[in-house]
Amino acid sequence: MAQIMHILQTQGGDILHAIGQHIGLSLISLLIAALIAIPLAIVLMHHERWAKVMLQITSVLQTIPSLALLGILIPIVGIGTVPSIIALVIYAVMPIFQNTYSGLTTIDPNLEEAATAFGLSRRMKLFRIELPLALPMIISGIRIATVMIIGTATLAALIGAGGLGTYILLGIETNNNALLIIGAVLSAALALIFGAGIDWLGKLSFKKAGIVLLTLVVLIGGFAGYRKLANPQTQITIAGKMGSEPEILINMYKDLIEHDHPNMQVSTKANFGGTSFLFKALKSGSIDIYPEFTGTVLESLIKGDKLASHNPAKTYQVAKNGLKSQYQMAYLKPMSYQNGYDLAVTKQFAKKYNLKTVSDLVAVEGKIHAGFDPDFYQLKDGYPGLRKAYGLNFASAKTMEPSIRYKAIANGKVNLVDGYTTDPEIREYHLVVLKDNKRFFPPYQGAPLMTEKLLTAHPELRTTLNKLAGKVSTTDMQQMNYKVTVKHEKAATVARDYLRSHGLLD
Repeated sequence: MAQIMHILQTQGGDILHAIGQHIGLSLISLLIAALIAIPLAIVLMHHERWAKVMLQITSVLQTIPSLALLGILIPIVGIGTVPSIIALVIYAVMPIFQNTYSGLTTIDPNLEEAATAFGLSRRMKLFRIELPLALPMIISGIRIATVMIIGTATLAALIGAGGLGTYILLGIETNNNALLIIGAVLSAALALIFGAGIDWLGKLSFKKAGIVLLTLVVLIGGFAGYRKLANPQTQITIAGKMGSEPEILINMYKDLIEHDHPNMQVSTKANFGGTSFLFKALKSGSIDIYPEFTGTVLESLIKGDKLASHNPAKTYQVAKNGLKSQYQMAYLKPMSYQNGYDLAVTKQFAKKYNLKTVSDLVAVEGKIHAGFDPDFYQLKDGYPGLRKAYGLNFASAKTMEPSIRYKAIANGKVNLVDGYTTDPEIREYHLVVLKDNKRFFPPYQGAPLMTEKLLTAHPELRTTLNKLAGKVSTTDMQQMNYKVTVKHEKAATVARDYLRSHGLLD
């Protein structure tokens, strides 16, 4: 509780900004969904067959996993608010349409006949009889959609749209339950507040409810327009993978660029996703720069046969040349440290089965229950390649987020995890790293990856970002990761402190 209070006191402005983003995202999505679903239900209220088709379509759309939907939208509309709103609207249309249609088609036929007998036109009957009678059902659908939108909007943080999901993701990745609780509790509070507001709206007359909704549309539209004019689009967008280390790196890039080029506007998108997700975003132009590792480029991004090398300089050169020839991308000089993959077990498990190398796992593979990072589980430089190289066939292997897999091995839920050589959890949980005796894992040095187009437009970025070339030792990165993950310091602060202490910032 003390930690939660400390975060609220020191990061109150950031939290209010995240709440504002979450509310804006949710309200815009809800209004768009209502403007689509309610008129559509009115049009189809006398066309039962087409209404059933529409219900089936909206139901199928709701079954698409939210992460998959966001992944589909990114190459088409980019990252940030737009794909988030589209996804939320898709999920919200069904309950609003279904309830509106049900409300309009279950009105007492005698009332319909009486309205016709009194000579009411189709338009007058709709606005004076049908919509007012259907209003409770419509409000109920809007309430359901609202709760759904506010909950699902937390995932918008994955693609840089902000909101309270930022705190939930950050809490998971940095093992900080206080941040997670703040994000989750505030999201639940918003759902309750908005639910109560919609209940109040349902008690108003049809005319008054319409005025309130129209006012909201005007206010939100005006505010969005004002912010668009007051805050022009960011010129450079830097994204990072999940975890504390990528977030530290992207903040280093941001600080260096803004220090050397005050005219450039830079935004960061932390915890943006896995390798393939980020690489697609870079190719589509949704982001401009992200830190990538040489081994990952070699094994997972460039095509064709690559000559594997355990020489870091050769690996970097092959990766750089491949990215340039195949994707027209620029790969700047790498840092000093290597953040290679490793496999770790507890001291007790290693002692019990005399495990020292990865090859030793073959003798106990039937007893191995592994927890792997999603990237490691599916990429060639991870578990699939490792299994082939060592002839491994574990009893089970599950995917889980980086910080969760360390908790899982500490609690005995799994007995083997993948990790990185700079992970602070290895020290925190007293794990034993198994030696890669067949030298399967290639060198992994981090370096800024961007398109040649961006570097041509801004050649000054090369000089600025190359200030990190050959810098940041393994010990440096372990200490920085420890501060963010275990001590719960902000990644931006840790990154800036490093740059200043090494003379890279004033």
